[in-house]
Amino acid sequence: MRIGLHVSLTDEQAQRLRQGAVGCEIVRPDAGGAADCEVIFGNPEPLDVQANAALQWMQLESVGFGEYADLDWQRDGKDVIVTNLAGFFADPVAETALAGILAFYRGLDRLIRIQASRDWLGDTLRPDLKTLRGARVLMLGRGAINLRLADLLQPFGCTIVTVARREGVAGLDAALGDADIIVCTVPSTPQTRDLFNQARFARVKQGAIFCNFGRGTLVDEAALVEALSSGVLGGAVIDVSRAEPLPQGNPLWSAPNLILTQHTGGGTGDEIDRKIDVFLANLDRLKADQPLHGVVDFSRGY
Repeated sequence: MRIGLHVSLTDEQAQRLRQGAVGCEIVRPDAGGAADCEVIFGNPEPLDVQANAALQWMQLESVGFGEYADLDWQRDGKDVIVTNLAGFFADPVAETALAGILAFYRGLDRLIRIQASRDWLGDTLRPDLKTLRGARVLMLGRGAINLRLADLLQPFGCTIVTVARREGVAGLDAALGDADIIVCTVPSTPQTRDLFNQARFARVKQGAIFCNFGRGTLVDEAALVEALSSGVLGGAVIDVSRAEPLPQGNPLWSAPNLILTQHTGGGTGDEIDRKIDVFLANLDRLKADQPLHGVVDFSRGY
């Protein structure tokens, strides 16, 4: 079995991969010959995937897979299995969301800015500070990230309201006006694109905190900047944007009360090693003809 490697590894990590993939040939795309690999580990260019006639299984190193959604996933009448890292980033993303929320509630975002200018505002800041205890948190999506965030919020006595596919847009609109904090972790689908537009931001509670850790296409960015500038939103924690890297002239860079985490919300120092673990565990399942973990359902969009 030939494995096309599309993940950047250190020599030590590559050696561990070879040791775990006994009996397999590891092929890097720059070495040639990757077009006929039965297995792909990583996120290659969609055209390269489409050109691979031998492909049986592709393990993505991401949760998102939008760039592959329109490809033909049949080879010789059989469906190619595509797996993603569903649930893999739950802990770090949930912790990043909590950190951003607390930064706004306790004024840390502003304190960091005024430290640079050496302004001592002290007691004049205290009236703007809030405690998270008892806050009403609206979570859009019932995936692993929001489940973990709900666990982290439990000691604060927050009220958690969850809206998912079943409740639809009507359920979201009904809940927006009471939410102190809104957290989005849903994937990009035709139903979620531009979900948060000018009309929907107009429904939110004055001063609410908005967090997007799903996909950049969920948010009309011009409407988000307007909601922040007008004070409709008290703050936003944005991990994902429509264009990445974010262009220098994008208004998100200078929007008030916005923490831009630059798609690092799921990052950890041992991230690549843990991805290797996921791949090798699924490779063992493939060899044993067992169901793989994280199989993508392209018809549902996740």
